[in-house]
Amino acid sequence: MESHTEFYDEIALAELSAWLMQTKKRPSIVNLITKGTQSTINQLIPEKVHKVITFAIENMVKGVLFGTKFITPKPFAAENLQTREEKVRKIIRIYKNTASAEGAITGAGGILMGLADFPALITIKMKMLFEIAAAYGYDVRDFKERLFMLYIFKLTFASQETRNLTIGTIENWDEYADHLPEEVERFDWKAFQLEYRDYMDLAKLAQLIPIIGAGVGAIANYQLTSKLGNMAMQCYRSRYFDWRV
Repeated sequence: MESHTEFYDEIALAELSAWLMQTKKRPSIVNLITKGTQSTINQLIPEKVHKVITFAIENMVKGVLFGTKFITPKPFAAENLQTREEKVRKIIRIYKNTASAEGAITGAGGILMGLADFPALITIKMKMLFEIAAAYGYDVRDFKERLFMLYIFKLTFASQETRNLTIGTIENWDEYADHLPEEVERFDWKAFQLEYRDYMDLAKLAQLIPIIGAGVGAIANYQLTSKLGNMAMQCYRSRYFDWRV
């Protein structure tokens, strides 16, 4: 008789297959129009401004990925996927609630506090990815494992066109990792921050509006953190099953 853990793996594999099909879909007309509009706006912004924003995001993310202020969690020892994902779901739930509370507080504070939410939310989401990676058994002290987390981040907060380009890297990570740069400075930070900022603009702009900012901030942060957590689960499932299409 099929064991409970084997049945769980079959369900997870089916969910992964459905997720891959959804992730690889062609960009819709709305996606293309939105992306085109955002690209036009970005072209109107002076390069010096882009450099300042890129530098800010790069250093915020680097501070989380490579800073010493976080204690890196140890790889979780578990015999099966189900046990790991029970832990992962608890992690996601905790961080969704944390992000929601943080968004409500900063949203209630108006424009200045709303702007402060930007780096705070990145920190919360990156810390969540650290714990999820460890729950799947990966050593987050490894530089390439931390880069994998950046690709999860990129896959989550990007246009459909970029997702289609990035998913192949996720599916073939072990092969891709062999050719990765040994220094994080070679990562394309400008492209990373443009995709992230464009995605966040629509979701977070209303948080800066007085009175409604608290509610918007709480909901937006909850949903964005949930989206990242769910995306991370599928990305690590891909490695777990050594999925190839």
